[in-house]
Amino acid sequence: MVNAVKRVKVAYGERNSQFGHVYLPSVPTAGPVPVIVLIHGGYWSTEFALTIETAIARDLAARGAVVWNIEYRRVGEDGGGWPRTGNDVVAAISALDAPVRYALPEEILNKIDWSKVAIIGHSAGGQLAVWATSRLGARTKKASIATVIAQAAPLDLQVRERAVRPSLRALMGGSITEVPARYADASPVDQPIFPAHVVAVHGTEDSSVPVEVSRDYVRRASTAGQSAELIEVAGEGHDVFVDPRSRGHRETVRVLGI
Repeated sequence: MVNAVKRVKVAYGERNSQFGHVYLPSVPTAGPVPVIVLIHGGYWSTEFALTIETAIARDLAARGAVVWNIEYRRVGEDGGGWPRTGNDVVAAISALDAPVRYALPEEILNKIDWSKVAIIGHSAGGQLAVWATSRLGARTKKASIATVIAQAAPLDLQVRERAVRPSLRALMGGSITEVPARYADASPVDQPIFPAHVVAVHGTEDSSVPVEVSRDYVRRASTAGQSAELIEVAGEGHDVFVDPRSRGHRETVRVLGI
C-alpha cells in the first residue's frame, strides 16, 4: 500500500528551498480526506532536509491523508535565519490556498474538509509549527488549522538559565542578551493564543529537548487560554518521531484519528 503513494513537488516561492512534496492518499475513502502539513526539524540547519520526514509522509498518505511535507530556508543557505525561516513556514502553510490545491486531483480535492487542517512539526519543526500557526491566527484565506502537534519541540526559547545552543544562536544571529527581541518573537510559549488545539508529544527519555519543556509549555499556554495538552511517550527519545514504527508516531496517528 505504501509503495502506491504518489508524490508531487510543488513550489510556494522562488527560492531554492521554498518548495514541498505533496503526497496523495493511496487508499480510497468515502468520507472527508484529511490534510496534514509536515514541518521537519534538524536544528534549523541545512544539515537536515524535508526528506527526513519522507517515511512519515508516506505512512500518513497510505492512511488516506493528503500530506504537504515542506522545506524552508535554513541556516547555512542564502536567506536562512530569523525571521525569514519562520516566514517561509507561514508562506508554505498559506500555499494550501493555491499551489497545493492545484496539485490535487479533482476526485480528492472535492472530498477535503479544509476546516480541519493538522500541522505536525518535529523538534525545530515543532517550534516553527506553533509559531507559524499563531502568526496565521490558525487560518489561511481558505483553510483553518484545527490541530498542531509539536513533537519533542523547543517551545520556550527564552530560558535564560540554560545555555543557548549554537544552532539556536545561529538561527537568531546572536545570543539572547544580544538580540532579545528575536528570541521573544520566535518563542512559541510567548505567542498570542490561537483557535487551534496544540498537542505536545514528547518522549520521556529525550536527551536533546527535555520533556520538561513540553510540560512547562502546556501548563503556561493553558493558563493563558490556549487549548493544549501533553502526551508523554514513555521510554522513547528525541528521534523516534521520524520512525513510523515508533510509539511516538502511533501516538501522533491516534491524535490525528486516521
